[in-house]
Amino acid sequence: MSTPSDAPTAASTLTGNVADLALVADIGGTNSRFAITDTATPELELLHARRYKNADYASLQHVIEAYLSEIGIRPPRAAIAVASPVNTDNIRLTNLSWSFNREDLRKALGFDELQLLNDFGAVAWSVPALTADHLMPLYVRNKSIQRGPVTVLGPGTGLGVAILVGNANTGWDVIETEGGHVSFAPLNAEEELVNRWLTARHGRCSNERILCGSGIAQIDAVLRNQIDHATGQTLSVRDPADVVAAALAGHDNDARRTLARFCAILGSVCGDTALIHGSRALVIAGGIVPRFIPFLMASAFRERFLAKGRFAAYLENVDVFITTHPEPGLLGAANSLRNKHPLGP
Repeated sequence: MSTPSDAPTAASTLTGNVADLALVADIGGTNSRFAITDTATPELELLHARRYKNADYASLQHVIEAYLSEIGIRPPRAAIAVASPVNTDNIRLTNLSWSFNREDLRKALGFDELQLLNDFGAVAWSVPALTADHLMPLYVRNKSIQRGPVTVLGPGTGLGVAILVGNANTGWDVIETEGGHVSFAPLNAEEELVNRWLTARHGRCSNERILCGSGIAQIDAVLRNQIDHATGQTLSVRDPADVVAAALAGHDNDARRTLARFCAILGSVCGDTALIHGSRALVIAGGIVPRFIPFLMASAFRERFLAKGRFAAYLENVDVFITTHPEPGLLGAANSLRNKHPLGP
């Protein structure tokens, strides 16, 4: 399995039938990522990978046309992952001012088939296609994932949650969920402070408000007492990447306290979600956690994951992995095509 990059890939590498080629895309809030995959080859590959800044394009159609024009290939099929629900004909992206009708987009781009996936549904589809190089065991008894249910959960811009069902022998399917939006359950005084602050600002505090990039910044501001309850404003907000970097450098106690709290909350939410799903395994995805895996393993993550009273023993048997693949959305979109994921709403 190849790993995508922004480096050009020679067209001569695509030697199969054009009818077997497909466009795969992962449309985020800031960037759109594209690749071509051959659905007939034994090995799942991502070729001609490119990344485009969304701000440079007026619509999803325009950025797709730019990509297809650049690579000079017109595949008949496409699987596109977008950060929004995809159960209707008219799609409006959650964090981007693009909207479209799925049938209008299919016709405008000349595709015979157009499959739309929720962005985290695509991440879940990537898990069965991961090799050992990109599936890191965190706390496991079984070194590979053979059967579901498998919880796939990932802090990033938001908190994605999906479920893999089925098994490696008969095939997999993905259930897309909005599990990141369930209510946050604080377990100590620090978490109560964060919960009260975010509830005051937003009306309620979901797990996604905390377990995401901006959540790290908000935890940090609360724990540094950089909030103004009178105005509802945060006085000093650090970039979440800076907070993580400072925590890992080891000299900033506030940053280390923030990241430790983030890891503890992540452990609680992972344990809760595994119980709700009846999981046999849980995979942590997203762009945040792979940056500090050693810190996570030294944190209270495992303690909080297991702290479920009478069901601690049940959770002892749930394998926990972290995916480190650089483009799980593209990989998952490609894998969903191979699994004949249903088309349309």
